[in-house]
Formats: sequence, structure tokens, C-alpha cells
Amino acid sequence: MSTGTIVLIVILVILLAAIVVLYFLGKKAQKKQAEQQAQIEAYKQNVSMLIIDKKRMKLTESGLPQAVIDQTPKLMRRSKLPIVKAKVGPQIVSLVADEKIFDDIPVKREVKAVVSGIYITSVKGMHGKNNTPQNTTKKSKFKQLLEKAQAKAGVGQVK
Repeated sequence: MSTGTIVLIVILVILLAAIVVLYFLGKKAQKKQAEQQAQIEAYKQNVSMLIIDKKRMKLTESGLPQAVIDQTPKLMRRSKLPIVKAKVGPQIVSLVADEKIFDDIPVKREVKAVVSGIYITSVKGMHGKNNTPQNTTKKSKFKQLLEKAQAKAGVGQVK
């Protein structure tokens, strides 16, 4: 055997081992996520709240209880989370919103939300008109500049 084939066989064995390890880690993470979702479902309750503010901020700056910050892994403390400040009854609390519904939460509106602990899983009903546009996607800077340039040049406009 030449050295090229030996190197190729070693690389293939390493890749195969990496695929097997990733497969088992994925199964373990999937089980853990299913357990967490079941726990969220068990503790969920409907709450009426007035949304004061919403931002993406670091966990340490979010105003969440210190016990929550201490329980999170150190790497997660630096990442930005969708934080919602809301008035629930007489109290003003900081809650963590689900990433899927964060953009749909209206600010300065009363909503009925499904909450599990400090985690908002869905927003059900709203009082008053909803001024936030639904199903809009954010455009990249390049697309925004391209649209501005086209508008100035009159390209793409029907005359």
C-alpha cells in the first residue's frame, strides 16, 4: 500500500468515528429537548399581561432573578436572549420569550399569553388594534441599499 491510500483510510476512519459520535450526541440532545418540552407543557398557564418593553439582551443585563442566572451555563450568559418586560397584575416582571413568537409580541398592548415559569411560549389574544405587521421578514442592508438605488434610478417601476 502506498502512503496516499493509508492516509485516505485513516481520514475515512476518523470521519466515520465523528459521524457516529455526532449521531449519539444528537439522539441524547433530542431526548433532553423532549423532556424539557414536556416539562414546559406541564407548567404552562394562561396569563393576561401588559407588555411594556421587549429587547434582545444578555442574560446578565436582563433583570431576571439571580437564581436563574446562576443556573444557566457560563457560555449562555453572554448570548442575547429575547427578554420581555411585562406588567402581570400589580408586578412588573422580566420574562424570556420564545424565539419564534418574539417578533409577534406587540409593545404597549395587553395580551393573553401562555407562560411556563418565566418563559412565554405563545401569545393568544390581544386587546385593541394590533399595529405590528404580521409575517414580515427583515431585509438585509444590501437589499435595502439595492431598493433605494432602484427607486432613485426609476428601475423596476411601472410607468
